[in-house]
Amino acid sequence: MTSQAFWRKIQLGSFHDLEKLASFLELSEKDKLFLLNKPSFPLMLPLRLAEKIEKGTLLDPILRQFVPLEEELILNEDFVNDPVGDSSFRKESKLIRKYNGRALLVTSSACAIHCRYCFRKNFEYETKRKDFEPELRILENDPSLSEIILSGGDPLSLSNEALEDLLKGIARIPHIKRIRFHTRFPVGIPERIDPDLLFLFKEIPKQFFFIVHTNHPKELDEDLFYALKKIQKLGIPVLNQTVLLKGINDSFTTLQTLFSSLADRGIIPYYLHRLDPVTGTTHFAVEKEKGKELMRELAKVLSGYALPKYVEEIPGASSKTLIWH
Repeated sequence: MTSQAFWRKIQLGSFHDLEKLASFLELSEKDKLFLLNKPSFPLMLPLRLAEKIEKGTLLDPILRQFVPLEEELILNEDFVNDPVGDSSFRKESKLIRKYNGRALLVTSSACAIHCRYCFRKNFEYETKRKDFEPELRILENDPSLSEIILSGGDPLSLSNEALEDLLKGIARIPHIKRIRFHTRFPVGIPERIDPDLLFLFKEIPKQFFFIVHTNHPKELDEDLFYALKKIQKLGIPVLNQTVLLKGINDSFTTLQTLFSSLADRGIIPYYLHRLDPVTGTTHFAVEKEKGKELMRELAKVLSGYALPKYVEEIPGASSKTLIWH
């Protein structure tokens, strides 16, 4: 399937119109008043996730993650457009370098799902140039780098052909040993992990790490686990990262269920992130001390490999900053 045909299929199988989604979710006229019409960050929600949302309520944890609400208009001077300082660490239009030994390629501006708390929703993406030649030259000339993170947007929004070109370019750089995929795509569209993508992972002679992003047990299902198992069978570690979000997963029971369910399938909970304070997300913020208390309680019942590190990103710091581990 061509990239154009692939994205046409995704567009047809997703909600972009808030009114149509509200009707599908059987929201009352009163509830509709709390929806944010014409948000600056547009709605993008695959049908398979919309089908998991409880009808007739605004409190569903999937709805609150992906559906624009009036709460996004609440302003707070501590919540800014670039909360992690990406613009300050941009070495080329598609390359961000913050930490020693690794760099991040902004592979695409596109995602299968638009998370309302996305810290990169105001990022000025390079969309005219499709290649990564300037970025690859920088990587090739910096032997201190041993790991490349593919992010975005979402790297799996690229076609397999585009990914093949990029991965072969990285594979030619001898000092790059590890390639890390950061993706939300399988949660919304698990069939994206197709035979051609798996073939790429087998053929590229680098160590891959595959990082998915889930926040709530309702996002997990057999289709997702089946897709990720295909990655695991290649010997590629699959890890998960989660953002702590008020009213969505800021409870002991929710996090215990999420992390246990992932560990049961051999998926290692990697990070529990404190919310990056991007404009329009004050309603998602969880106090740092509450997060630490949740971690203390989780540590009493979860095995070490099922307990993520609780971290935050402080612009200019040499790594993610541990809050509790």
